[in-house]
Amino acid sequence: MQEAQTSYLTLLFTCLTALWSSSGTDTATAQVTSEETRRCTTLLDSRNLTLTRAEITENPEDGSAYCYVRGIISPAIHFHAQLPIPVNWNGRFLQWGDGGKDGDLDFANHRVAQGYAVTNSNMGHDNGVEPGASFGFNNRQAEIDFGYRAVHLTVMAGKRLVRDYYGNSADYSYFEGCSQGGRQAFMSAQRYPQDFDGVIAGAPAFNYQGLNAAGTWNLQRVFRDNLVGNLAVDSTGNGSPDSLALLDKLHERVLLKCDTNDGVKDGIIGDPLNCDFSPSVDLADLMCPNNAAGSDCFTTAQLQTITDLYNGPSDSSGRKVYPGKMFGSEMQWARYYIPWQGNQMGPSKLTGVAGDHMNYLFYEEDPGITVPDIRDVTYKAKTGGVMPEFHWINWEIDDFFSGKGDLMKSITDANDPDLTSYLVDARGKMLIYHGLVDTLIVATDTINYYNEMVDQTFDGSMEAAQDHARLFLAPGMAHCRGGPGPDTWDNLEPLVKWVENGVAPEQLKATHKTDGRIDNERPLCVYPQQARYVGPVGGADNPQNWRAENFQCQ
Repeated sequence: MQEAQTSYLTLLFTCLTALWSSSGTDTATAQVTSEETRRCTTLLDSRNLTLTRAEITENPEDGSAYCYVRGIISPAIHFHAQLPIPVNWNGRFLQWGDGGKDGDLDFANHRVAQGYAVTNSNMGHDNGVEPGASFGFNNRQAEIDFGYRAVHLTVMAGKRLVRDYYGNSADYSYFEGCSQGGRQAFMSAQRYPQDFDGVIAGAPAFNYQGLNAAGTWNLQRVFRDNLVGNLAVDSTGNGSPDSLALLDKLHERVLLKCDTNDGVKDGIIGDPLNCDFSPSVDLADLMCPNNAAGSDCFTTAQLQTITDLYNGPSDSSGRKVYPGKMFGSEMQWARYYIPWQGNQMGPSKLTGVAGDHMNYLFYEEDPGITVPDIRDVTYKAKTGGVMPEFHWINWEIDDFFSGKGDLMKSITDANDPDLTSYLVDARGKMLIYHGLVDTLIVATDTINYYNEMVDQTFDGSMEAAQDHARLFLAPGMAHCRGGPGPDTWDNLEPLVKWVENGVAPEQLKATHKTDGRIDNERPLCVYPQQARYVGPVGGADNPQNWRAENFQCQ
């Protein structure tokens, strides 16, 4: 009796221990057959791919099982693949795009849940040990991998894994990305036209050196002369800028001038390029008496900062480097360019993607490592020794067209407007989108590129171009997402319908939510059309009427 009780307790303890130690992977494994598990794990035996991991795991998006694979492409490209088990695969391959300077592996769990076989890479470096742009320090191979090699070779590896795992090639191949991912989409279309049947390019950083040169120049405008033109002000007298009231005033004046140009008063400028706001004229009554700074008026130095940001950088010969900020984007400036208490005097353009770009990713020969504190513009860089320093505040805009950055432009820029090989010869499709209050990557540059593409690839025929590539502009949307305007929709479904069924997207239905509730809905129109209110007469300014059916693309 005692032995039986002991056996029972032992069995109970074993079962409870097994239950307690079970993981999501165990749950996922239970969903698949031994044959499906074997198909996944035997990928490790691939003789022509260097793989380090192949196992069944669980998708946190929907609890489904998929085959997770990791591998290496010499010398330093790490990649991974998310392969739905065969019964869940929709027959499509998707390369998932990256953001910023990347350096990690990104998951697309929602696309795996929809049945896509997905790959992504670290673009040839790990940001845990080489953060920001530092991976490029005297490392041309890393720069090439980052520029274009990593995405293409990851696609090649991913397509091979698809064939090995499913026994068939994908029926269609797609790319989806925003920002850095948008640049990758452009780069793929220009350099590797056979890689994808369709690409999604959101807020594309295709003019890579130009936008980072502009980012550095914009920061120099704000930080110059001990922050004399900073748009954050000290309202308490403690010596630290704590108030963004001037940005509010500026934005209010811009809206007053141009908000209703599209027929709707909604705090969003529908067509910023046709806004005729003039800082020197429209802020004249808000200039500070005796030029004494305050939180309710502008100094001449602050007015110059505003003018500079709207105009964008040109070199000393007047050659335009990059477009200026869109009217209506003012409330986004603090995040990226304005040092104040809220960001510890380190706006994200400085601490994120511009503070070390000129050190490592602009010149053919790197001028030096970053200074100890990039916020300290008074620091004198130590330019001697075996590890000289270079300070972003000392970068010269005239270097942009000097030829000193031409090699890196050839590696990172994807601004060739001739897409004949992809759009015509390979019959690929491009869905491009950009938010009009994006202040990190300005939509004007994307619009200019699209128009050049129409001229170069389709002899100026917008109608012919739209059979292959369509641009959608999102009023009020910030960088990739966010902002006061509608910013949420699915790009991949309309692209798939276009590629596979020949149904081109005439508009994209976008929504904006506040506290989880949809409070604005508009169609995003095929450029150059814009959404115009056609709802109940006299009701354009009523938020209850801000529904997609009350607007028409014209």
